Formats: sequence, C-alpha cells, structure tokens
Amino acid sequence: MIEIPVYKTDGSASGSLKVDEALLGGEVRPVLLKQAFVAMHANRRQGTNATKSRGLKEGSTRKLYKQKGTGRARMGTVRTNLRRGGGVSFAKSTKSWRQSMPAKMRQLANRNALLSKCIDGEIKVVDDFNFKAPKTRDFAKVLGALSIDRTCLLAVDPEDHNTILSARNLKDVTTIQVSQLNAFDLLNHRYLLVSKSALEAYLEGLKPTTKEAA
Repeated sequence: MIEIPVYKTDGSASGSLKVDEALLGGEVRPVLLKQAFVAMHANRRQGTNATKSRGLKEGSTRKLYKQKGTGRARMGTVRTNLRRGGGVSFAKSTKSWRQSMPAKMRQLANRNALLSKCIDGEIKVVDDFNFKAPKTRDFAKVLGALSIDRTCLLAVDPEDHNTILSARNLKDVTTIQVSQLNAFDLLNHRYLLVSKSALEAYLEGLKPTTKEAA
C-alpha cells in the first residue's frame, strides 16, 4: 500500500490516504508509458496542413517563351515553383498520424502514470477546495501553500464549477475531469492536484466487480 499525505488548502497536514498499488498496475512500466505517450501525442495531431504542387495549380502548361535567343533566363510554365503564384516544391498533403493501441494497454498506461505520480510524490491531495465563489487569487494561494511551482494538472469533479472557474486563467494549470485522467496529461505535467473525494471515487471505479473477479 502507498500512503499519500492529505493536506488542507492552507498547506497544513490533514491525514493520509492509502492507495493499493495493485489497482494501478503493481509496478511502473516505462516502456508502456513511452508508447502510450507517443501514441496519444500523435493522435492529437490534426494532419490537415496542405499546399498545392504544380499539378494542383491552375494555369496553362505552355512554355512562356522559347528556350534560347531572348537573352532572358530559361523559363517553363506559369505554374513553375520559381514564379510567384506557382506551385510549391515538395508540397505537403493531408495525413493521418493516428496510432492504434489496444484498450487494455491504454487503461494500464493510464493507471501506471498515476502510480508513477504516487511513487514520486508528485500528487497533491486536498480535503476539499470549498470555493464559495470563483476566485483565481484564492486558487493561486492554494498552489503556493502546497509548494506547486511547476505545471499542474487539476483533476476535479465536473460539478465543482467554482474550482474549475478559479483555475482556468492560471498559465501552468490544466483542468481535467477526474474520470478522464490519462497517461499523456499526467506525464505532461509535474504535479497532479486532486481532492480526496474525487481520487477515492476514481480508485473505487478501478476495483474489479464481483463478476470480473470471478
């Protein structure tokens, strides 16, 4: 069992939370995490950039003037890449960068990324945020009290609107629903900030059902 300290929003200790590492894969698998990170990063690429080659540009294929005798540099068609408005050399075309990954591998990678945060002490658990109104200044004070000085992934319940609105204007804070935690976002941020109730609900959802256990 891994024991994670729980804090109050002022930074003082409030207790601890025990996490069964078996729910998160038992051990960290760096190769799996690397594969999942690269695949998720590639799947976020749109691949819609495209330019027109000479074959895609409109215009005549007639040679502009004869090859010799004019005193000018030799020139081909109006669509050549040497002229303004002509085609592009080595034109780009739309491409899918998507990489497939089995569902069970993705799920294990997501759990493994959370396990690595627990082992490295980069997860900050608070009792409850209890923001009565959206206040970015108050949320910034919470980050300072918890010594969060690098990029932070805030995992919250979607119903906690005040916390979401309080954190959205901070530069190095990314907000995500706790049910959507994934390896890419976890590895792309130094700290994970989550409330105790949200983390307990997430871990409870990882436990196998009676049918699966059988």
